[in-house]
Amino acid sequence: MSAAENIKVMIVDDHDMVRIGLRTYLMLEPKFEVIAEAGSGVGAINQLKSMSEEDRPHIILMDLMMPEMDGIEATRSIMATYPSMKIVMLTSFLEDDKVYGAIEAGAVSYVLKTVSAEELIYAINGAFKGMPVMTADVSQALTRGLRQRNAQTGDEELTEREKEVLLLIADGQSNKEIAEELHISIKTVKTHVSNLLMKCELEDRTQLAVLAHRKGWAKNT
Repeated sequence: MSAAENIKVMIVDDHDMVRIGLRTYLMLEPKFEVIAEAGSGVGAINQLKSMSEEDRPHIILMDLMMPEMDGIEATRSIMATYPSMKIVMLTSFLEDDKVYGAIEAGAVSYVLKTVSAEELIYAINGAFKGMPVMTADVSQALTRGLRQRNAQTGDEELTEREKEVLLLIADGQSNKEIAEELHISIKTVKTHVSNLLMKCELEDRTQLAVLAHRKGWAKNT
């Protein structure tokens, strides 16, 4: 972008008043130009398809919860077609899975609608430079979401013996009972439990048991 060229922005939100408010504020910033708006993820994708490469926005402010196609799905679709696009998720929701899902889909930043105007401008400028901008609470939610996702999908790294120990934990057996069942020492059982907690990024045996039941591994599932 040349020094004289504005940062082109598309606003995607299903609430008219939100789009009006964002457009009004961004128009007060000399270097920003709101070139397009959409009320849904589908609408945003269709508009991008109709634009030439030169006319497309540099930044998309994307709402999360929208009818027809939510912001995460729209972000994933847009990034698959336009990998250099910079998307800032702008939402009222701070759920761990939504934060992780948005970043995993390709959003540069995840910003709450409660931020100040100055903070939003900072996030847009950061996104334009490819630099993620997140508040502490968003970063914490992202970390928790990553841990939850790893706990749900990380079984491929477990050894066969670790899976056996995990199943016995899910059955409520103690370390001594597991040692007797598998004909190994209690010390070895403790090592396997420690490895399971580390690999699954969980904190205690109860969480390991819940994981086993959720995946359908436990005998009484």
